[in-house]
Amino acid sequence: MNEMWVLVMIYLDNAATTWPKPEQVYEAVSDAMRNKGGNPGRSEHKTSLAAGRVLDRTRFSLAKLFGVGNPKRIVFAFNATDALNLAIGGVLSRGDHAVTSSMEHNSVTRPLAHRAAWDIEHTRVFMDPVTGVDPNDVEAALRANTKLVIMTHASNVTGTINPIAAIGALCRRRGVLFLVDGSQSAGSLPIDTEAMGIDLLAFPGHKGLFGPTGTGGLYIAEGVRVTPLRYGGTGVFSEMPLQPETMPYFYESGTQNVHGLAGLEAGVRFIAEETADAIHAQEHRLTDLLIDGLRDIPGVTVYGPPAGKERAAVVSFNIKDMNCMEATLILETSFELALRAGLHCAPDAHRTLGTFDRGGAIRVSPGFFNTDDDIARCLNAVAEIARDA
Repeated sequence: MNEMWVLVMIYLDNAATTWPKPEQVYEAVSDAMRNKGGNPGRSEHKTSLAAGRVLDRTRFSLAKLFGVGNPKRIVFAFNATDALNLAIGGVLSRGDHAVTSSMEHNSVTRPLAHRAAWDIEHTRVFMDPVTGVDPNDVEAALRANTKLVIMTHASNVTGTINPIAAIGALCRRRGVLFLVDGSQSAGSLPIDTEAMGIDLLAFPGHKGLFGPTGTGGLYIAEGVRVTPLRYGGTGVFSEMPLQPETMPYFYESGTQNVHGLAGLEAGVRFIAEETADAIHAQEHRLTDLLIDGLRDIPGVTVYGPPAGKERAAVVSFNIKDMNCMEATLILETSFELALRAGLHCAPDAHRTLGTFDRGGAIRVSPGFFNTDDDIARCLNAVAEIARDA
């Protein structure tokens, strides 16, 4: 075997979690742990005040990135799943109807499924794996009792981008709230909540924003009522028997993940310094190299948009009749490639692609810190497996 295959592992699983992080993220987490260890909002001593400023800076940076005028409309969460549960559970009530797509993550489909017992129904509209959802299909699915449209910005299986601005304009026109799952787009694709008509934006901190795991948030537009899922101490208004409705305390009970949010703020700052356009251009270039190379390998089937089309940096494929889990295990153990295989927590997406019954697909997700050589190593490894399959 050629010596190149025994080099250090190549990480191509950035759709799950970006890694490595920018150096300033590690430094910010360490600094917060060592020097800003107080409980934010709970005391008046220096370390508590310093921790509180971490939350303020992170909220401000996120608001600027997402075109949010009031940073207090950004509510911190554990991750995008936590934020989606807050949005879905806090908006929908008995008798409501929701519209979503045929390629949503379980973080959308499971909260909706669990609410079927509350007489809450939802309609799935077809999401084309290449072109995304047709806004006309969304409009056709609306009912008199439709309260919420929920749409992924970009598929975590194929990278397909939905026309968020067009769907947002439709929802504004019809008086329906619009929730966007930004799990695969926040930090990687432009998001302007006002221009795109987004009422609720759920985002993870640990993916395109380069933050640590255990961070994320939910943007809630002015005038949108979301019932909290948790109640408790907020550090302020302690005399009130009920949860204070002042933002963001209405939703942020308990002590916040200060050192994680310090890392998240550093990740967002890194995006501002590098520019989101430059990050997206690098990821898009690597993704095109990957797609073109995979399509040239006999026996490989690639799903989703072709090279050259605007998309998120997510590519799924299968090798002949091989089990995708088995193929990924070979790619890791024999070629030192960190990929992901299976249903990717999005079984509906694989039903749409026709890959559900075969157990899903292999997913490669390049990140900003990957190189052309990383992609070449991946393609050479897949070609070698395909020849022997």
